[in-house]
Amino acid sequence: MLLLLTLCYTEFKGRCVTINPFVYQLEDISKSYAGKQVLSVDKLVIEKGKFYGIIGPSGAGKSTLLRILNLLEPPSRGNLFFNGIPVTKMGKHILDLRRKMTMVFQKPILFDTSVYNNVQYGLKARGYTKKDITKLVHIALDEVGLTEFANRNARSLSGGEAQRIALARAMVLKPEVILLDEPTSNLDPANVAMMEKITKRLHEKQGTTVIMVTHNIFQAQRMAEEILLFFKGKLIERGSTDKIFNNPQDERTAAFIKGEMIY
Repeated sequence: MLLLLTLCYTEFKGRCVTINPFVYQLEDISKSYAGKQVLSVDKLVIEKGKFYGIIGPSGAGKSTLLRILNLLEPPSRGNLFFNGIPVTKMGKHILDLRRKMTMVFQKPILFDTSVYNNVQYGLKARGYTKKDITKLVHIALDEVGLTEFANRNARSLSGGEAQRIALARAMVLKPEVILLDEPTSNLDPANVAMMEKITKRLHEKQGTTVIMVTHNIFQAQRMAEEILLFFKGKLIERGSTDKIFNNPQDERTAAFIKGEMIY
């Protein structure tokens, strides 16, 4: 059942305004490949404007969930809502929803052209004017510390710089949701710290909902407001970061946080 919040304001002459506080709602979602179920979520809501960390052992269904949320793959079963809109009923208008979210992958896919052209690509595809594109791209490059690299070929840069290009390309579009799939797993500590700082600043300045999959539980502890722990395709525990790390309710969560292997 779709959850909505109804507020009544006296200044609106007693009118009630219905607000959906969730950016995503999942109901009875499952995903299978070749007959094998890899994800099964009975109910899950993602609140607007929060920073979520998704953790769990390899094969827990984390990246599969992210691809479903990014509308890259449909679930095998169930209902997915984005801003209260049933995704399965969008049909040819699904692109309108995709443009409200963006994803940064573990290994960025960059075009064989300048850093500037990589970052401007989404804006150009959306019909922004040249003046607006120039302004927004330079702001994004400044945010990620790559202004001086604007005319360099994107594929000539280091791994950390490439990942910052991918983040700039995502943030320049001002999406409602940014999904991060192990964005720092191949980076050195200095670039990890820089990526974390940029992402946190983006979340705080723009109020963007951030959903990050990471195998680094300490990164999740540093970055996220709320943690979701997946195990064998199921969500076994969720809660505030403090609660998950200091007072987990599920013994499997406690084992995972301690660094014990769970399968």
